[in-house]
Amino acid sequence: MEEKENFITLVDEEGKEEEFEILMTLDVEDKEYAILLAVDADEDDEAYIFRIVSEEEDEYTLIAIEDDEEYENVVAAYDAIMEAEDGDEE
Repeated sequence: MEEKENFITLVDEEGKEEEFEILMTLDVEDKEYAILLAVDADEDDEAYIFRIVSEEEDEYTLIAIEDDEEYENVVAAYDAIMEAEDGDEE
């Protein structure tokens, strides 16, 4: 993984690199998550959610969420943050 500012490059199983913008990181139930959006994403594309696992100092791994309940909890937390920010803007 290569990181610069709010962008990160991920490599898939086939060795293909794709650049993502880190939209947000958030903590849910004592775990940290990253919300990523592909740089070349269309307006209709959805963001990806990954669990952040710290390996060593300044090193981490992003893990795809496979558990539906865990995914829904993170989405609910993200939605609540977005709603609170929208409320602050009014």
